[in-house]
Amino acid sequence: MGSDVTCGVCATLSGPKRLDPIYEDELWHLRHDEAPSGVPGWLMLIARRHVGGPAHFNVREASSFGPLLCRVEKALEEVSGALRVYTAALGESWPHFHAHLIPRYSTMPRDAKAWSVFDLQRAARAGEIPPADPLEVRRISEALRQQLRG
Repeated sequence: MGSDVTCGVCATLSGPKRLDPIYEDELWHLRHDEAPSGVPGWLMLIARRHVGGPAHFNVREASSFGPLLCRVEKALEEVSGALRVYTAALGESWPHFHAHLIPRYSTMPRDAKAWSVFDLQRAARAGEIPPADPLEVRRISEALRQQLRG
């Protein structure tokens, strides 16, 4: 993967602005979304190279994406206690494919479910709802890191 100094995602994948991954390999970078988070366990699965989405994945990305997504979502459900994991990729902000993986708990801020869950991130960042507990974010992240090492 080449790094583009003008790309905000590249800056978080390497160099001084790098954000710590929960899991990483030569194709993918998985991390908790940046604080403040609307939901503990809100993850970002990011392609390490500039690629718009699955229609443009190379063979290696295409063959690894499904199995990795399945593995991460199962582990996230297990360590977080989520009822399910919402997965969505919009591809509007940066030239890196990035999927949002959001745990859906039995109790959610604002009783959010389905598409309204996406508003929780904006609301937490605007101070309209309390952000996710940083200790719970850390607990989920570390438990995932341990599970995905195997």
